[in-house]
Order: sequence, then C-alpha cells, then structure tokens
Amino acid sequence: GLGDRRPHLLPEQVTLGGLEDECVSNMSCGCRHTLVVTEEGEVYSWGLGRFGVLGRSYTDFTYNNDIGMVVPEGEAGQVQGLAVRPPPMPAAQIDAAVEAANADGVNDLINSLDALNLTLDDPSDQCYPVVIDSLKGFRAVGVCAGHRHSMVLDENGGLYTFGSGASGALGHGDLLGQEFPVKVLEFEKNNIRIHQMSAGVDISMAVSTTGHVYAWGKATDGRIGLGLGRNEITIPRLVDMGEEKFKAVDVECGYVHSIIIGLDGSVYQCGGVGTDGKDDGQQYLDTEEGTRPGYPANLSGYNIWHRIAEPNEKVIKQKWTKYGKYELKGRSKMMNEGVRSIG
Repeated sequence: GLGDRRPHLLPEQVTLGGLEDECVSNMSCGCRHTLVVTEEGEVYSWGLGRFGVLGRSYTDFTYNNDIGMVVPEGEAGQVQGLAVRPPPMPAAQIDAAVEAANADGVNDLINSLDALNLTLDDPSDQCYPVVIDSLKGFRAVGVCAGHRHSMVLDENGGLYTFGSGASGALGHGDLLGQEFPVKVLEFEKNNIRIHQMSAGVDISMAVSTTGHVYAWGKATDGRIGLGLGRNEITIPRLVDMGEEKFKAVDVECGYVHSIIIGLDGSVYQCGGVGTDGKDDGQQYLDTEEGTRPGYPANLSGYNIWHRIAEPNEKVIKQKWTKYGKYELKGRSKMMNEGVRSIG
C-alpha cells in the first residue's frame, strides 16, 4: 500500500489513496492482498489482484516488454492482471547482476536491475489503497482476506464474497470466481445474520448472531467440520457441534484446519496439520472422549477465558522476640523509666 513493490523493514503509515484522512476500524491481510474498513464503512483494497481478490478493476503492473512480465491488453485467454511467464533473460545478464550483489551489496544489485529496465517502482493501482466502488451504498463493519478469496460483512449481517471460487469457497453454489463482491444468498434466504467470518485456503466459515457455525469450501479431512465424506461444499452448511446448547463467538480458518471458539471459552478444532511425515487430519489431537471423525473436536485442557493462576510470593511474617520483661507491650514504659532515672 506504499506505492511500490519494494520491501520495507520499518513500519510506515499508509497515506496513499486518501487513507491518510480515514480512521481504520478493521483490517485483514491475505496471502498477497490487504483489505481495510474505515469507521464510515468504506472498504479499501490493495495488493496482487489475481483471482479478483481486490473486488474491483485495477491496472496491470508495469514492466519492460522485452524483459519483465506483462499481459498484452486484449490477448485471448488472458485475465487482466494475471502476468504471463517472462522471456528468458540471457545468462550473462543474470551472472552480472548476481556478481554485483555479492561484490558490492544490494544497492549495486538494484542499480543493475535498473540498467536492465527492471524496477520495483510501479504506478499500478494494485500498489496503493483504492475504494471498492461496488460496495458503496451500505456500511461495512468487517473484512477477511484469505489465500485467494475475500469476504466483507455489512452492518446488517449480510456477507459478500469475491475472488477464486475453487472448491466452492465463495458459497454461491458453484465453483466460479467473482471479480466483484457478490452477496451470499443462502444466508439472506434463510434470514441468517452473520456476526463473524473467516477465509482460509479455499475454505470459509462464519458465525451467525445466534451462535451457529456455518462452513463451505474444501471439506477434505474434516478441515471445516462437515465430516469426512465430502470434498467440495458450494453452499454454506450448518456445522454439527455435537452439543445442542453450544454457542460460538469466533471462527478462524487456516490451510488444512480451522478453529471454533465457544461462548464458554471452549476451543474446537476441525482437521489438523500433519507433522513428522504424518497425514493431515485430527486423528492425532488430544481430544475429549466421543469425538467424531471429521467433526469439530473439543481440545482438552484449553479455555480462552481461564487464566493460569499467577504464583504468589510467600510472605514470611516476622514475629517479635521476647527478652525477659522487655516485651513489646511494655517496651515504651521501660524506656520512659530509663529516661527519668537518667534525668
């Protein structure tokens, strides 16, 4: 959002696109894009616009046609903003650039790239915040940027999704991608208002204002809590938590797993990340008895509302030692008698 594609090692205020005059109320960073909501309910987006994750039209990155990556306008089979493979760079030029970096440091490398007409400066509006015009007319209160799709929540509990529709992650009943925000009609049709949502890698989950959890997208290995017999869920489905009175307050989606937080502080996991050569799934989790494969598993020993008791330092109370008649109670009297005798 700083107007270029350079790495920045220190925090800098995002002032481009008019965002310097706005107060940000919510934001989310995805794989290669960022979404922001202002207090007035406007949504800004920037970053790599591939798959339509920005929810708006954008200009291509600018590169040298002979060396860099460029998409000719109007070329058949190409999507605007999706760069093609660049032509091969001569080995001598690559060696020269690498040698300059090894010998004299990064600055000479940048100069070498500039000499080749490669630069990290770019006027594309993917490099700075731009308002999503199609969302004007209602007030947004939340956003979530996933791996290659995005979600926006309005003040009335309506949910909008856009980007890649792989595995049904957008929840519109198909696998099609959307370049602009589209409302998830399944919730509106059933009068369901959304309170919180999360976008992961081709998976999506949401919590309604009544505390129910809904999930859609890639369901392999039970990663969204809808069992093991499903692969692609294109319409939001109610997640069976196994407890009739369970109420959720939060959900978070990852790559091959997701987390559900209950009102009582309980933590449930769907799916799991395999480590040490193990397969993905929740079969290795430390869960309570009765856990059903592919459905949310209550993690034993976890509760987000409970704090570990802080250790209290043991205070040793000092006791007065008695020395004959000079006890604590009569000490002042004995001292007064000593003063009078001296006088």
